[in-house]
Amino acid sequence: MKSSTRLGAGVLAVAVGLAAGTGGFTFVYGQGASYLTNDPAACANCHVMQDQLDGWLQSSHRNVAACNDCHAPHDLVGKYWTKARNGWAHSVAFTTGNYPEHLRIKAFNLRVTEAACRDCHEAVAAAVDGPHGDEPGTCVNCHRGVGHRSAPPYSSPAPRAPFTPDREP
Repeated sequence: MKSSTRLGAGVLAVAVGLAAGTGGFTFVYGQGASYLTNDPAACANCHVMQDQLDGWLQSSHRNVAACNDCHAPHDLVGKYWTKARNGWAHSVAFTTGNYPEHLRIKAFNLRVTEAACRDCHEAVAAAVDGPHGDEPGTCVNCHRGVGHRSAPPYSSPAPRAPFTPDREP
C-alpha cells in the first residue's frame, strides 16, 4: 500500500471517529433516546419547554393525549420524520440561543396539530366545518389554550383573533 493511500485512510478514520464520537456524546448528553419515546417529560429535557409541559399537566388533554398525540402525525414514518425535523430545528435554535422568549408554533407544526385535532375529534370538526363552507377554521383559533392551558402566550382559552403561526425558517 502506498504511503499516500495509508495517510488518506488514516485521515478518513480519524474524521469518521471524531464525527461518531461527537455525535454519540451529543446523543447521550442531549438524552436523545428519550425523544424516541412517548413520555411528555422528554419534551421538557430542555428547560425552554418547561412552561409547555406545565401547561399540559393542567390541561384537559392530560388524561387522554401526550405530546406526540397532538404534535406528531399518527403514522410511524410521519411521526419520526416530524420528530427528526423538529429535533434538528430545536437543537440548532437552543444551541445558538436563537429562539423567542415565548415559543410559538410554526406553520408546519400547526398543520400537524390541526390534523391531530381533526383525527381525534372528527365528528365535531365536520359539524363545525359545515357553516364555514370551503374554508374551515382551525381548531386552535378557538381552542388554543386546550393543550397547554397556562403556557404563555396561551393563557386564555377564550376565542381571540385568528391564530397565525410564526413563519417557517
